[in-house]
Amino acid sequence: MSSRGAVLDAPTDARTEDREQAPTRLPLVVYVLALGTFLMGTTEFVVAGLLPEIAGDLQVSVAQTGLMITVFAVGMIVGAPLMSMLTRRLPTRLTLMLALGVFAVGHVIVALGSDFTLLLAARFLTAIATGAFWAVANVAAARIAGPAASSRAIGLVGAGAMLANVIGVPVGAFAGQVMGWRGPFWALAVLAVAAAGLIARTVPHDGPTQQRVSIRSELTALRSGRLWLALAACATTTGGVLAAYSYISPLLTDRAGIASALVPLVLVGFGIGALAGSIVGGRLGDVRPHTVTIVAAAAAALLLLAISLLSGYAVITVVLVALLGFFGLGANPVLISMSVRFAGKAPALGSALSVSAFNLGTAVGTWIAGLALGSTLGPVAPAAVGTTVAALTLIPTIALALTQRRRSTAPAV
Repeated sequence: MSSRGAVLDAPTDARTEDREQAPTRLPLVVYVLALGTFLMGTTEFVVAGLLPEIAGDLQVSVAQTGLMITVFAVGMIVGAPLMSMLTRRLPTRLTLMLALGVFAVGHVIVALGSDFTLLLAARFLTAIATGAFWAVANVAAARIAGPAASSRAIGLVGAGAMLANVIGVPVGAFAGQVMGWRGPFWALAVLAVAAAGLIARTVPHDGPTQQRVSIRSELTALRSGRLWLALAACATTTGGVLAAYSYISPLLTDRAGIASALVPLVLVGFGIGALAGSIVGGRLGDVRPHTVTIVAAAAAALLLLAISLLSGYAVITVVLVALLGFFGLGANPVLISMSVRFAGKAPALGSALSVSAFNLGTAVGTWIAGLALGSTLGPVAPAAVGTTVAALTLIPTIALALTQRRRSTAPAV
């Protein structure tokens, strides 16, 4: 590689020597943490497949039932940084176990409840626990894996949520249709308790997640311009991809002419692509972080543009959707790793803010795409919106690369 490329991807901390000693296998605890995010990714989206059943049982409209998804997203946005601050003095293992415990309780309330307002409150509580677990799990995985494999470890933790779209959500939706919509919530509660037991056995005991650091010192991390650039990239990359993905069904059926019965298979293809992208992106991100983020953003924008223009061709559209999963979400572990590093003395807060940024981007992107769906573009409109939003990711990612280049060449000057 040229010296220019080497400078572009120079490490943001002293990790060059560590890369030569990068572990070939990640510790078992990283896989346990990925199991936790698998459960949380499943609960976030399984409601979408059970909306008619829940609405019929609770005697509310499907649109009202959709608030169970909206409330969860809001809980993630608020809960991740809030719980990161509140649990900052607790040991990592205890924080993770408490989050899984609250997660289980929230699902039991939903499984037993019949009042819709109570169910919304339980979903909000569950989302707060999810945000807390996700933020701390990212930091724990990065720390345990070591600097040379931090992005790879975070990528594996994120892959648990991606796997939920491939296995957890379809299985949960099918089980809900067979045994009633409350069944998946009971199953998730039981699995959360089992995951807490695995956390207790595998996560090493340590002190507080952020020892001897005051809240005021943590908040100084918010002064980091690089942190805000990373968070902006988190919001736009996910917002662009999920703006199109959330409304992909009408595009597949109305434009591509794909039978509605085959739409779930296309979504599974997206999930498999996202899973592979998270793993590959995390691995490459430990070596060339800025190249990964820039290439992924450019590829996602081009793929969304191609979907907008070529959605009349079924086979091409199916391939493009799978590639969108790979490139569109492949840089997420690298962006999380950057957020953790740029937060300085507050890594858990940086991780939590990245979780909030992802969910904020998703909420805003899908809202704009929903409004655009009624325009003259019809089912193509969400993909067009996604193209614009995803292209915006190039601004913060290129700015981060240029900033790093200046930092790397400053000593030589």
